[in-house]
Formats: sequence, structure tokens, C-alpha cells
Amino acid sequence: MFHRLNAEPAYKAVSAQIERAILDGSLSPGSALPTEQDLSERFGVHRSTVREAIRRVEQEGLLQRREGRRLFVYLPGVQDLAPRATRLLMLQQTTFQELCELAVSLEPLAARLAAQRATPQDLQQLQDNLNTAAETTDDAAQVRLDVEFHALVGRASHNRALMLAREPVGLLYSPTLLQIFARLPQARARNLAAHRHIVDALARRDADAAAEWTHKHLVDFQRGFALAGLDMATPIAAPDSQRQ
Repeated sequence: MFHRLNAEPAYKAVSAQIERAILDGSLSPGSALPTEQDLSERFGVHRSTVREAIRRVEQEGLLQRREGRRLFVYLPGVQDLAPRATRLLMLQQTTFQELCELAVSLEPLAARLAAQRATPQDLQQLQDNLNTAAETTDDAAQVRLDVEFHALVGRASHNRALMLAREPVGLLYSPTLLQIFARLPQARARNLAAHRHIVDALARRDADAAAEWTHKHLVDFQRGFALAGLDMATPIAAPDSQRQ
């Protein structure tokens, strides 16, 4: 009937309270975290307990060391969080088929919103990406520019939830795209052409065309996947940035 109670370690309770203070704004981004001694006195625990709690919060990316060993509250960006989600997707043995099923919804939505909300700076960054890609012959560089292109479209949506949802998926396309470029040289030109159509639609504020061209681009990418002889049921590989 009764089961042994497992009391939560003190350091977990302390870390939870620190995280809560950061999330509710009591500790604002950029502000210094109180010292270990100060926190120890406030919580009524040993400094070693506070030290372990701080370590956990730091691992979550909510604290950053500056000015020697002093810790400051840090607000992680999409670029900070996406690699963690990418690793989790790989650990779950996520397949390319699963990525496609998600991307075919997320990427056209991002393009549609970007057509409505992109700033002149957003559009210029996309055009700069196109110009660089047009002059680049190295496959690895082309892949990096492709990942950057879709990330820029996502950021131009100015929807933070969407940006966070699509960024890890976008990172995982790079190893596969590199294989497609190696096996199907014509894929590079098709990729760049699709990007041009998307940017043109964004510049015209044509949300329907931006979403349609993005959808076509994804379908074409899946076709290239099949023509390259790759198996969509195979678990995704790690991006170069996460390989040891």
C-alpha cells in the first residue's frame, strides 16, 4: 500500500528555484547571479549544494561565465538550443522520412510568414546568401549556405516558436544534401533556382507563392533523395558541426 518516499535532493530544489527566478524575470538577462555565499545563506544550505545547483542551471544554458568566474543570467537563442534538440533527434534514431513529414509543414509556413513580415535587412541577408551560393563551387560550402538560407527564411518569419521548431530539423538536412550533391551534380543548380524563386516571392510579399515554391523545393529534395539511392527509413546522420 505504501511506498518509500524519495526526497528531492536539495541541489535540485535550489536549481529549480534559480531557474524559476530566471524564467519569471526576477533575475533578468544580463544580471549577475548572487554569489555562492549569498545563495547559501538565502536557501539555508551548504555552499557545495549551491555549487551543484548552479552547475545544473549553467548546463541548461541559462547562465554564462564572464569577467573571470562571475556568472550572469543568459537568454539562450535559437542557435544555442537547436544543437541540443538535434542531438536528441539523433539519439531517438529519427529517420529522414520523419524529418520530411515535419519540414513539409514547417518550411512553407515559415516562408508564408516571412513574405508578410520580412524586414529589408532580412531580404538583404537572403539575397547575400544567394549571391554567395551562386559563386560557390564547393559542395560543403553549398550545403552550409543551404542550411543558412532556410534558417534566414525562418528568422524572417519573426515567429520565435516556429524558429525554434524548425532550426534543429534544418541542421539535420546537411549530411543528406551533401550526399545528393555528390551523386547528382544537377541538384546544385535546381537547389539554387528554387532559392531564387523563394526570395523573389518574399520580395514581392507574395505569401502564397513563397509557400508554394518552398513546398515544391521540399518535394524536389525528396525526389533527389530517391534518385541518389538513399533510404528514407535510415536514421539521420550527424551534421559536421556535431561530429567528433
